[in-house]
Amino acid sequence: MQDVVEKVYEQVVARNRGEVEFHQAVHEVLESLGPVIAKHPHYAEGALLERIVEPERQIMFRVPWVDDAGQVHVNRGFRIEFNSALGPYKGGLRFHPSVNAGIIKFLGFEQIFKNALTAQGIGGGKGGSDFDPHGRSDAEVMRFCQSFMTELARHIGPSTDVPAGDIGVGGREIGYMFGQYKRLRNSYDAGVLTGKGLAWGGSLVRTEATGYGTVLFAQSMLATKGESLEGKKVLVSGAGNVAIYAIEKAQQLGATPITFSDSSGYVVDEAGVDLELLKQVKEVERGRVADYVERRPGARLVTGGSVWEVPGDVALPCATQNELDGDAANTLLRGGCGVVSEGANMPSTPEAVEAFQKAGILFGPGKAANAGGVATSALEMEQNAGRTRWDFATAEAKLTGIMADIHDSCVAAAEEYGRPGDYVLGANAAGFTRVADVMIAHGIV
Repeated sequence: MQDVVEKVYEQVVARNRGEVEFHQAVHEVLESLGPVIAKHPHYAEGALLERIVEPERQIMFRVPWVDDAGQVHVNRGFRIEFNSALGPYKGGLRFHPSVNAGIIKFLGFEQIFKNALTAQGIGGGKGGSDFDPHGRSDAEVMRFCQSFMTELARHIGPSTDVPAGDIGVGGREIGYMFGQYKRLRNSYDAGVLTGKGLAWGGSLVRTEATGYGTVLFAQSMLATKGESLEGKKVLVSGAGNVAIYAIEKAQQLGATPITFSDSSGYVVDEAGVDLELLKQVKEVERGRVADYVERRPGARLVTGGSVWEVPGDVALPCATQNELDGDAANTLLRGGCGVVSEGANMPSTPEAVEAFQKAGILFGPGKAANAGGVATSALEMEQNAGRTRWDFATAEAKLTGIMADIHDSCVAAAEEYGRPGDYVLGANAAGFTRVADVMIAHGIV
C-alpha cells in the first residue's frame, strides 16, 4: 500500500512544480497514511487520494490599488477552495510578501485536516495576497482591502466559503473587507467572514483562540504523562496574535514564558514576559520587539542566531512555516525541551519533526495544536447564524472542550494504527478518515 501513496506523491510533485511547501505538506500527510490504507484499502479506490490532494477550485486575480502619493500598485490575490466535503470552505487570508500559489495551496491542504479534527462541519480553504500591510497607512490598507474584496466577493458566502484572518490580516483588514462585501452584495451576511469586531458579529475568544488552543494542546499532552505546565519554562517564537495569547494562556496555567521574536531578532526575558508591555508594543503601537527591550529592565534582544538556542522545557513555535529546522530541533533537545506544540502552520521542517520523534518527546503538529483559531471561527459562524453572542466564559469553555476532543482523537487514531503517542500520525489519520468517508458518500465529485 505504501507504493500507492508514493505514486500519488510523485504525481503531486510533477503537477505542482516549484511549490515546495505544498509538496512538504502533502508528503507529511501521505507518509502517515500507509497504515490507514493497509487497514482500509477502500480508501485507495476511486482515486480518492488523487482527489484529496487536488483543490476543487483555484482562484488567482489582480489587485490594483492606489497609495497615498497617488502611485498605482498591483498585487496578486489568491483563494484556494480545497475541499468542501465536510462543509463550506473555511480558512484564513494571509497578506505577506512571501505569499504565492504554492504557499496558499500548502495552507489550504493543511486546513482540510485541521478543520476535520474540530468536527464542526467545515471544509478547507485558504487565501491571501503578496501585499505587505506593514508600514502602510490605514487609508492605503483600506483601498487595498476594498480592491481585493471586489474580486473575492463573487466567490465567497456564508454557505460557500468563509475566510478569516491570518498573518497580516487582523480586525482592521477584516473590517475593511466586510464593509466592501456588504456594499457589493447589498446584504448584511455577517457569517461571510470571521474575526469580525464584537459590535458587528464577532466572537469573544476569537482573538485569543489560536494561542490559547496551542497551549491547551500542550497541557493535554503533558497530562498523558501525569504532568502539567505548572513551573515550566516556555519558549515562544513570534510576536503576533498567536504568540501573544500563547504567552497569556501559558502564564494562566502557571508556566513562565521567557522568549518571543520578530524578523529583527528575539527577546529573552528570564523574569518572565511582561504581557501588558508586549501587548502595548505590538497591538497598540505596532512596534518591534526592540521597543519592548528598551522599556523592560533585564530583557535582552538577540539579533543573531535562533530563539531555539535558549534552554527551556516547552517550545511553542508561533511565527511561520519552516522556522524550526533539524539543527534547531537538536539544540532544543540539548537544552532540555520535552514538549513542542505548534502554534504556526508547519513551523517545523521534516528534519525537526524526525528529531523530535526519535527523541520521544511530546510533539503536537500544527493541524491539531493550532486548530483553536478555526474552531472559534466556526463558533463565530454558529453565533452569527443564531443572531446571538456568548460571553467570554462560554466561548472559552467551548474552545477548551474542542481542543480536548482533538487531542483525544489524535491519541485514539495513533493507537488504532499501531503508533501510540505519535500525534503526527494520529492527527493525519483522524482528519483524513473523517474527510475520506464523506467524500466516498458524496460519490465522484
